[in-house]
Amino acid sequence: MYHNKEFLKKLEEEKKRWESTTVEKVISKAPERYEKFYTGSNLEVDRLYTPLDAQENDYIKDLGFPGEYPFTRGIQPTMYRGRLWTMRQYAGFGTAEESNERYKFLLSQGQTGLSVAFDLPTQIGYDSDHPMAQGEVGKVGVAIDSLKDMEILFDGIPLDQVSTSMTINAPAAILLAMYIAVAEKQGVSPEKLSGTIQNDILKEYVARGTYIFPPEPSMRLITDIFEFCSRNVPKWNTISISGYHIREAGATAVQEVAFTLANGIAYVEAAIKAGLDVDDFAPRLSFFFNAHNDLLEEVAKFRAARRLWAKIMKERFKAKNPRSMMLRFHTQTAGSTLTAQQPDNNIVRVAIQALAAVLGGTQSLHTNSRDEALALPTEESVRIALRTQQIIAYESGVTETVDPLAGSYYVEHLTNLIEQKAMEYIQKIDELGGAPKAIEKGYIQQEIQDSAYRYQQEIESGRRIVVGVNKFQIEEEPPKNLLKVNPEVEKIQRKKLEVLRATRDNIAVKSALEELSCKAKTSENLMPSIINCVKVYATLGEISDTLRGVFGEYKATVTF
Repeated sequence: MYHNKEFLKKLEEEKKRWESTTVEKVISKAPERYEKFYTGSNLEVDRLYTPLDAQENDYIKDLGFPGEYPFTRGIQPTMYRGRLWTMRQYAGFGTAEESNERYKFLLSQGQTGLSVAFDLPTQIGYDSDHPMAQGEVGKVGVAIDSLKDMEILFDGIPLDQVSTSMTINAPAAILLAMYIAVAEKQGVSPEKLSGTIQNDILKEYVARGTYIFPPEPSMRLITDIFEFCSRNVPKWNTISISGYHIREAGATAVQEVAFTLANGIAYVEAAIKAGLDVDDFAPRLSFFFNAHNDLLEEVAKFRAARRLWAKIMKERFKAKNPRSMMLRFHTQTAGSTLTAQQPDNNIVRVAIQALAAVLGGTQSLHTNSRDEALALPTEESVRIALRTQQIIAYESGVTETVDPLAGSYYVEHLTNLIEQKAMEYIQKIDELGGAPKAIEKGYIQQEIQDSAYRYQQEIESGRRIVVGVNKFQIEEEPPKNLLKVNPEVEKIQRKKLEVLRATRDNIAVKSALEELSCKAKTSENLMPSIINCVKVYATLGEISDTLRGVFGEYKATVTF
């Protein structure tokens, strides 16, 4: 990396000598475990890395200094020496009352930000009394039908003092409107709010499926949020471009970076096409990545993503504000790696994954709980997951210096390799017409499917060991003390809706929804109309149905 040609030539000769003598002598008596070794994402791993493997790096150009372009070493000059990452626990279940109680518990335990999980009906724009919601109300997150539920959800939680992340996509504009309205009722103005809405619809078409509207109107809603927040909610992260779910669907580390940044490119292009200046909205873009078990590959992945995004924003979009080039990201440990077998093993997996995120320079972190492969986590499990972050923060020593693995020949080699291969994917996606077209043609879905299939084959063949699953199994008792969602939640939510519709000003609701329908047929920004609907207690389902009436619904037709 920093050596002259004479030194590198001498080193190459010495390495060949070492391999032909010392290594061969050992291997002849004790062969290595495998003929070839691979990372968790099937990148081949050499026996040894030396300056030869990082010689193409120009330190100033490719690594630089934290807080400066290309941000390889971190987006802040002092990183965790100045401020630790935001510690979040993704939580939400049952009713707003139950989730509010869990949030207050987490905050009392030292959590520094909230991360809201919504149930499936909320995620796809249905009220709890809709036929499609039957059996799903409050199961995988909290049920939010109206501003009334949102008021309960954040009761007693000062919204000017916490940062709130909301994992919501298709109806993101509606939930953001509810959050703004709740804050106003608390006396908190929008410019004081900080947090994130996921708002990433492209990955829904690829990896999750909780979409409502077709791509074009969905992208319009996203750019409306960009514009509205740039003027009214300046500290809000208007999108969290998510590689997490892409990885959960089976993508490799390279694919996670490539497909996430390709989606990011599509959002930037859409915003510019809508008339926004890149430096007006890009500083509030954020990302959401997965952290898997291959610690060093994951660290390199985060560093590569940061450098690649900086280059894209500077060279492709001509951003001038350094904040527009910063890849700020939240990390969640990998749900797909959690096992129902020997669930206590998951504590160790999560610790490794969390350490990778911190060594990679994450801005916020959620650690999964040991029992999430079986049920929603108990308070005890959530506490252990949060304590994992706190032990890394305060006891491990890795926060005392910035980017501590920089200069590792292996880590720098992997950083370069992941960036290179991710860029090759992005160029292919560009050739297909960009991420929306690549999704429409099924290219991204097929790539993920192939990787997921290969990964599963490796487990079934025993080439990839999962402790407790295909090796080191034990006889186990059935799990005990799992969290169970109150089966009466659906009835409770239905009753709430019945009372709401009987007591609100239904003339005002009808008028607000009609105005929204009219505005949706124009090119006007829809956020003010949605906020107006929310404030008169129109329900999530009513607002979504109004937009369905104008935009239609997306039906997946691609087969691959």
